[in-house]
Amino acid sequence: MAIASHSTTLLFCLLFLTLSVAETHHRIPGFLYTRSRGRCTAQFWSGRREVWPRMVPETSTVSNVFGSRVSERYRSDLTLLEATARSDEERNPFGGLLKEGTAALLNSYAREGFPLKPWQVKTLFIRALVSPSEAASQANNFLFANQACP
Repeated sequence: MAIASHSTTLLFCLLFLTLSVAETHHRIPGFLYTRSRGRCTAQFWSGRREVWPRMVPETSTVSNVFGSRVSERYRSDLTLLEATARSDEERNPFGGLLKEGTAALLNSYAREGFPLKPWQVKTLFIRALVSPSEAASQANNFLFANQACP
């Protein structure tokens, strides 16, 4: 009986440790961690589970919302809904920036208490377009803000 109890405790501790490690590496897909599904993630917004803010309807184009400068990196007819549904962020830092930046912009309009204002999201987004490393860094910052959203 004591061996079974220790085995159960050990198994629980290993599972807890594995989940803790998986949460610290936000970008590693796998069995224990797939994609975050909180109310503020790009995945949530792409699923149309909630009405989008009137200031940024899902049919708005990325270039209309973020400005003409983004047309250097993205299609001119790319919609915000398409931006939140992207799946190329692992190999394309500008794809991750677009996906997480769009979610952050939606959250800045729709979520009271979100740490960024819409103008801040847009400014940070435009500034991150200068290089792949800046895009990846800012995408990660947006990801953390989206996942920590109230």
